[in-house]
Amino acid sequence: MSIMVNTYPYEWLGFSLKSILLIFVGIVALGYVIGILLFGENSLEALNRLQIEKEGLTQERIDIKKSNQKLQKEYFELLQLTE
Repeated sequence: MSIMVNTYPYEWLGFSLKSILLIFVGIVALGYVIGILLFGENSLEALNRLQIEKEGLTQERIDIKKSNQKLQKEYFELLQLTE
């Protein structure tokens, strides 16, 4: 009966050092990508910025509509004066 002795000095739980490093780098890269998606520019901040911009544009549309109504009223009054 022989006992298996670890002949490769850079093994841990049956994984080589190269495999462990690749797994570690992969986990770090995945964490980085998830962090960018959750906390980066493509996230909630961008959504909030767009909602604020939408509210501003909606208010601007309402103001322009009111201004257009006043100008149309003035135009039709001037049109009636010239007849």
